[in-house]
Amino acid sequence: MSNVAIITARGGSKRIPRKNIRPFLGKPILAYVIDAATQSGLFDDVMVSTDDEEIATIARQYGAMVPFMRRALTADDYATTADVIREVLEQYATLGKTYEYACCLYPTAPFVSATLLQEAFSSLIERGFDTVYPVQRFSFPIQRAILLREQRVQWFQPEYALTRSQDLEPAYHDAGQFYFLRVNAFKADNQLITDNSGGIVISEMAAHDIDNEEDWQIAEFKYQLLNPLENGQNPL
Repeated sequence: MSNVAIITARGGSKRIPRKNIRPFLGKPILAYVIDAATQSGLFDDVMVSTDDEEIATIARQYGAMVPFMRRALTADDYATTADVIREVLEQYATLGKTYEYACCLYPTAPFVSATLLQEAFSSLIERGFDTVYPVQRFSFPIQRAILLREQRVQWFQPEYALTRSQDLEPAYHDAGQFYFLRVNAFKADNQLITDNSGGIVISEMAAHDIDNEEDWQIAEFKYQLLNPLENGQNPL
């Protein structure tokens, strides 16, 4: 059994410049993901896919491989995660290396842990899924979502307007951290999420989507609350 961790870290982030290597509580945010993948003990190779020499240097500094640079076509604003995974697998194939399983990790997901990766891999194997990834429960029932147009509100699903929240089925969303997948299944349909995908439920505190400066500050705050000893704080 051969596994590869593919960390996608292009250089052209727009909303937060140099986002993938910006210091997160004193360490490049990319380093947290490299550490988690390495400490999990699951991977034959932990690699970073990047088009940026500075990112490549930092990735190697923290223990990842950068065996080849990402092509411009898969480093623009329109390339998908699936495009990047496919390119990496094809590039490795030219080097005579193939893998049975791959885990695509996003570089700005510092909450990912070795334990969570191990749990996802166990689920992938034991349940026979094509892909497994972390999900979070919506904090409010999506069945009672509203649409706002010119300050006028409308129900998306008016049939649930009078339904008690506790009587509605919980809904979940992608936590935006990683996708652990079977390479053959991915190659067959080029899809990260299929009808045979599984989710690992994580708490609202265990992830945060970072798109702007406020997100960054909130993510650091949540990380410190979850990891007080790591940051020299007294446990809560």
